[in-house]
Amino acid sequence: MAKTGVGARWQSELSIYKDPVSGATVHQLTGYKGHSSHFYFTYPCWYDNGRKIVFYSDREDRTNLFGVDLLNGEITQLTDFAPGVKAGGLSKNPVREEVYLSVDGTVTALDLATLETRAIYTRPEGYVGGSSNATADGNYICVGQYKDLSDQFMIDLGHGYVGFREIWEAHPHTTLYKIPVDGGDPELIYEEDYWLGHFNCSSKHPNVMTFCHEGPWHLVENRIWGLDLNSGERWAIRPNAPDEAIGHEYWMQDGEHIGYHGKTPQGPVYGAIRYDNTNQTEAPFEGHCWHFHSYMLDLVVGDGDAKDPYLLLWRFKDGAFEGPKVLTWHRGSFHTQRLHLHPCVNGDGTQIIYTADPQGYGQVYAVDVPAFESLPDLEDVKKG
Repeated sequence: MAKTGVGARWQSELSIYKDPVSGATVHQLTGYKGHSSHFYFTYPCWYDNGRKIVFYSDREDRTNLFGVDLLNGEITQLTDFAPGVKAGGLSKNPVREEVYLSVDGTVTALDLATLETRAIYTRPEGYVGGSSNATADGNYICVGQYKDLSDQFMIDLGHGYVGFREIWEAHPHTTLYKIPVDGGDPELIYEEDYWLGHFNCSSKHPNVMTFCHEGPWHLVENRIWGLDLNSGERWAIRPNAPDEAIGHEYWMQDGEHIGYHGKTPQGPVYGAIRYDNTNQTEAPFEGHCWHFHSYMLDLVVGDGDAKDPYLLLWRFKDGAFEGPKVLTWHRGSFHTQRLHLHPCVNGDGTQIIYTADPQGYGQVYAVDVPAFESLPDLEDVKKG
């Protein structure tokens, strides 16, 4: 590598090996002595027809975006931010080669072909991110923000969720805007005196998105909400019954159904439901993980925990979930938000992206998904 900067090519850091527990093929995509991490699991950032992904990496005392070729490991630097610049909230436009991120409070578009950037929207003073996501037609980006309460109590959500319950209890004012990605005035489409987050647009219906009532799952009156971007109408999705805790919602590959997990008085469950509360599938579910994602319900991945540090797979078959099967031994620490595994299944269910720190630094991995029946059961692995 001759020099750094936008467009600079970094030498491949790719390392490919067989997982010692399952035999699955693992591709370690990064190896720099600084933390690297991929996108949040509800905002997939594959590009170039699925051949590459966008990731964050701490290099040369700053954090930038990079792209990595999943086949040969070649890394391209996509941004060149100065030290101290805060960049986050990464998401991709579903119909064009463009990603969006917040750069010191300004929602910024990055063209993945030209590597040019442009400002789309600057959050008003006194408000901090939520997330942002593009509509299914690629024409708008939905941006959420809530009142900054850091002058009232300590907040450090990225390192231990410090202040999490306090923000929820304060019910901060939150606004959600729809903004044309090619320029135009922001349109306020929803606001509420509640901490809102996880702004996720359907990949099929340009007028439909979900958001959540943030806070302890067992205390919010309902976690998952739908919103019509044209009318501003909201509705509860998979309404919570008493003593239930449901969350980590995400859109499935069809852009129609929403996956989720949680606990009911009868025990843990996993499920999917259409955004209009029809066609619900929900069943008992065994195995603890922090985060889950799925292709549809025929391939569900969970990240395990510090006790069982494995990527785990389930599938829904004949009215019940089978598994967990061990896909890979990740040995992740979950120490900070950047080091959460946040596994994400690709568009055809053949590979899963995750972040882990088995050697101390967070690195980005891709693991190939073999036949479900070929993988070992978690209980057998734990028995040795």
